[in-house]
Amino acid sequence: MNLTISGHHLDVTPALREYVLNKLERVTRHFDQVVDVSVLLTVEKLKEKERRQKAEVTLHVKGKDIFVEQSHEDLYAAIDQLMDKLDRQVCRHKDKLQDHHHESAKRLAAAEA
Repeated sequence: MNLTISGHHLDVTPALREYVLNKLERVTRHFDQVVDVSVLLTVEKLKEKERRQKAEVTLHVKGKDIFVEQSHEDLYAAIDQLMDKLDRQVCRHKDKLQDHHHESAKRLAAAEA
């Protein structure tokens, strides 16, 4: 799995990097076919009162790209909410992959008999 963590208008500290890695472990525990992960942490300076911290993730899995973004006043809270969203989307993608396997005609005929 390739992992890229970058910051826009902020420096990615080792503590932030470690926090993102710990949160990503939950997602990779549910779905291990992750090819590439790109995390972008941003500080938007609209006004001093309305400073917004934004976190974005692009997760490339086999056959699909999953993009999630979340904004909050606290960057750690934004990362928490982002990983919750990402986890839900990855679980949904995994369920879709598993649910689309249809049973063969032989098994259907054997079940009816």
